[in-house]
Amino acid sequence: MTETTGITAATYPIAVVMERIKLDNPWLPFRWEAKGVVRDIFPAGSSDRIIVHDERQLQILFPGLELRLTREEGEGYYLNLTSPEPKVFVLWRLRDETARPEFVTVSYNEGTRWADSGESVDGVALPPELRPWMGEFVEQHYRPEPKKQKRYASNKDKGVGFRG
Repeated sequence: MTETTGITAATYPIAVVMERIKLDNPWLPFRWEAKGVVRDIFPAGSSDRIIVHDERQLQILFPGLELRLTREEGEGYYLNLTSPEPKVFVLWRLRDETARPEFVTVSYNEGTRWADSGESVDGVALPPELRPWMGEFVEQHYRPEPKKQKRYASNKDKGVGFRG
């Protein structure tokens, strides 16, 4: 973990695999989607690499991205980790007919905000080695809001509806 301007943050280098699948459709010849993420072990400034290429599919590995955990997104990390299938959310944009990942997050809330704003966002399986890293961060920096006590319209009904 690194301390940055008073905000505690943790970073993890990520490479994203994007996949283009050929479709049998005259109006839409192919579709792009994020296929997965792996730890980025390539030197800084490395370019993308084609890892699969045949008549039906193309897979490209894009190194150089970074997962960054911040206190502000603690709830989103918690929600993602406690979901049945935790994800890494990949925001990608089409540039020169190639889908290129721009940002990655493990915050459920941030991924949802990106999708709600009309961006192309795919959720891919969270690599198992990221769970303890995220869990430690959530444990240290996130506290769920205490449950609010129910308030009733009056003390007389204590939540019981109108009986008429």
